[in-house]
Amino acid sequence: MRTFPIIILLHLISFSSFGQDGQNQLKVFIDCQWCDQDFIKQEMTSLSYVRDRLLADVHVQLVSQNTGSGGDMYTFFFYGQNELSGINDTLTMSTDFNNTNDEVRRKQIRTMELGLVKYMIKKGYEDQISLSYLGGDSEAEELVEDKWNNWVFRVNANGNFNGEKQYDNFGVSGGFNIDRVTEKWKIESGLWTNYRKGNYYFEEDTVVSIRKSTWIDVSAVRSISDHFSVGLFTSSFSSIFNNYRVNLTVTPAIEYNFFPYSESTKRQIRVVYKVGARHNAYHEETIYNRMEETLLFQDLGIAAEFQEKWGSINGSVTGSHYFHNVDINRVNFRLGLNLRLFKGFSWRISGNLALIHDQISLPLGDASEEDVLLSQRQLQTGYRFWANTGFSYTFGSIYNSVVNPRFGD
Repeated sequence: MRTFPIIILLHLISFSSFGQDGQNQLKVFIDCQWCDQDFIKQEMTSLSYVRDRLLADVHVQLVSQNTGSGGDMYTFFFYGQNELSGINDTLTMSTDFNNTNDEVRRKQIRTMELGLVKYMIKKGYEDQISLSYLGGDSEAEELVEDKWNNWVFRVNANGNFNGEKQYDNFGVSGGFNIDRVTEKWKIESGLWTNYRKGNYYFEEDTVVSIRKSTWIDVSAVRSISDHFSVGLFTSSFSSIFNNYRVNLTVTPAIEYNFFPYSESTKRQIRVVYKVGARHNAYHEETIYNRMEETLLFQDLGIAAEFQEKWGSINGSVTGSHYFHNVDINRVNFRLGLNLRLFKGFSWRISGNLALIHDQISLPLGDASEEDVLLSQRQLQTGYRFWANTGFSYTFGSIYNSVVNPRFGD
């Protein structure tokens, strides 16, 4: 891959302060989950940071997606408001797994400074802007070779131990990933293993609980167009808790996105269809009197996600069943909302509901009291759900630019 150095114009907002009342400062609302807002306020002191988007001259929204290098791509959406209405912009920046948290947040600030320059000028705050140049020879060429050819390798390991007089617990887990992501291909593979042992001490007895599991996943996805993709997914899973000696699945799939993939940080509506085969070998005989079987299944789902100034919404509906018996099926509903309904008031809700009729690995016979209390065995159920909701309302001073780090948060 060849890159061409060019002269880069950096617009750095000078930090000459015009008072904390914000009368001569650009009013900005920062909307992000992946940034250090205290650090931004301490570094970019020539701005006034307001508590609600409707009070701002500029609403800055930051969203993030993982990159193939193990880092993140951050997309900054700038929305002009009030007298700056209609002046919008989008900038992006990328990080890799070698970047420290401090390097990431400084890159975020530099990108934010670049995006805010036009709004500073429009508001007449040119005296708060300084210019500097980082240069290069526009005619020069630099040959950049990637000796790894976009392959990224990750290894991780974890261990923990805790206890008290009548209980102790020990756990280890670890795995590795090998991934390659390009514009045309997305290849991901990984192995994870987990082992946990708990001891419960009674006056005359000790009860031991052991849970261990292993996963292997390999997938390859090919971009067909700006709306279509195809993929092949394979996985192998073993778990005492789920009664699987081996759960081996091979699944071809096709996906259609109603919006171009290039807009995925902003909006998505994706339909995914999968059809595949699954071979199961069990530790114990199942409720269907099987120790081993191979089954065909299909899966259809639709998922949507939108990021807007007023908040975000995401949700999905997926359904699957086995071909030999459509009554063995599962339907899953997921919803997440984070809405700014009016000035100072935000409401959030999220939840998941699964209608479960496909527990083909359940062991024959009743679970013991020990299995239930120690969660050593999957239990029969027809549904599973969780939900949470909440709201916040803020009023008072519109400015929140002061940072006081004493005694922490």
